[in-house]
Amino acid sequence: MRDAEVIAALAKLVEGRPSRGFWKCRKQLRRKGYPWNHKRIYRVYKLMNLHLRRPAKKRLPKRQRAELYVPALPDTVWSADFMSDSLHTGKRFRTFNVTDDFNREVLHIEIDTSITSARLVRVFDQLRDQHGLPQVLRTDNGPEFLGEVFTAWAKEAGMAIQYIQPGKPNQNAYIERFNRTYREEVLDQYLFTSLEHVREATWWWMIEYNEDRPHDALGDMTPLEARQSAGNSIYELST
Repeated sequence: MRDAEVIAALAKLVEGRPSRGFWKCRKQLRRKGYPWNHKRIYRVYKLMNLHLRRPAKKRLPKRQRAELYVPALPDTVWSADFMSDSLHTGKRFRTFNVTDDFNREVLHIEIDTSITSARLVRVFDQLRDQHGLPQVLRTDNGPEFLGEVFTAWAKEAGMAIQYIQPGKPNQNAYIERFNRTYREEVLDQYLFTSLEHVREATWWWMIEYNEDRPHDALGDMTPLEARQSAGNSIYELST
């Protein structure tokens, strides 16, 4: 079968990622060095019924939105948020997600049944050792972010906390978009039997997300490539 290799490559890309669209698939195939043009890929994509759309949703009225600040450099503004899900046994767990607004890089996902303000301090201490800390951390008004333990630590560490307005998650749009992708591609894809299972699946997905996934907003670079590109630009300006 002349298209067997194309079918195998597409099947591998959408395995566990049913929401992945054609152009995202094409970009990743191109990055992997496959020579096929987009017409051939799309023909096979359609033959595999991967183009079938979900039922249309009703459009909301247009609203005026303020432009979200886009940092010019990495580690300038980070966003953080909590998510919740459950194991196959019904036991609830939470995830604490931290991303860099500059290059959409996922910096950390903490997973446990309970994550307190003191736990956040440990997470950011670890991140400080790995990356340094941002000038600004954008969050909602959750009690963990408002707790004295965390706010006092952030002030001492020189990290300003920018709280979004209650009921306006669009003010933290980068992390909200990331959360949706993480839920679709990890949390909703598996029946997790343990926290270790969640952590392992998340770890491997983070590597793919940061190192292998091109982003439209980054000019089809991966988050890691965008960080490296920014670093090279800073070096060139300083020499």
